[in-house]
Amino acid sequence: MPVENTSEKKLTSDKLAYTSLSLHHSMMKPRTATPIGIAQECIIARLRILTRVITKMYDDALRPLGIKISQLNILVVAGTAESIVPAEVCRRLQLDLSTLSRNVDRMRARGWIELIADEADGRAHLLKLTRKGRQLLENAKPAWEKTQKEVHKLLGGSCVEALHAAADKVRS
Repeated sequence: MPVENTSEKKLTSDKLAYTSLSLHHSMMKPRTATPIGIAQECIIARLRILTRVITKMYDDALRPLGIKISQLNILVVAGTAESIVPAEVCRRLQLDLSTLSRNVDRMRARGWIELIADEADGRAHLLKLTRKGRQLLENAKPAWEKTQKEVHKLLGGSCVEALHAAADKVRS
């Protein structure tokens, strides 16, 4: 008897239940803030559904390596320089410092990142990838690339381009 993935089934049924309330966005007229109106029009609700579904795809692919996509993104940004100030990581990833700190604590415990003293300001610290962190990035590339292709196929090229354009727009 095949094993049923209940979390995937629930995720799919949740998506269907939510989207069944909505009409095609180009056909909608603004509504009042009723529950159905909000369900049909709320941009953040749509983005959060999309984010949860896509995040799960990446996290599932990276799980065998013991890393989440949110942590991989921090490693990627930290790996763009020999060392980097935490505020710059936060700026690039649009994170608040407390979120970065929690992740960095976990990543330091796993030996992926180290904190080094800033020579210019002895009170400040910089993030630096360890050899283990760089190796993890290399090991994660195949899973990340495979998931990128799956997400691109799922969303379609025009949607992916629109996401890139929207992200660029809000960053500027």
